[in-house]
Amino acid sequence: MDSQKEQQAGSSKDTALLIASALLLVGGLSAFYYFIGQYNVLVRTLILLASIGAALFAAYQTHMGRVMWSYINGAYRIEARKVVWPSRQESIQATLMIAVVVLISALLLWGLDSALLWGVKTLTGRG
Repeated sequence: MDSQKEQQAGSSKDTALLIASALLLVGGLSAFYYFIGQYNVLVRTLILLASIGAALFAAYQTHMGRVMWSYINGAYRIEARKVVWPSRQESIQATLMIAVVVLISALLLWGLDSALLWGVKTLTGRG
């Protein structure tokens, strides 16, 4: 019986915290637009970021927030283990290939631009 009361109390506390979190988000967003003429963008953005931080903190205090954070943290760790960094030789080869492709593209565009310019000059008689 006590665990049911604790669960119900925790549930109502979680609901109140989630409502507070939503109100903090709406309040921060409203303040961002309400103070358009009074404060510059930096101050309004800092207000918005502070309200987002406070809303996230309030949401984290709930059971659902902790479960969500645990899921995100676990997914990050799993994905971070899958990352394979290229060797120095692979990085140099990829960089050189990118440079060659950019150079070839630049030459093709220069040639196309020159041909179109010559065509326009020929058609208009200004060349």
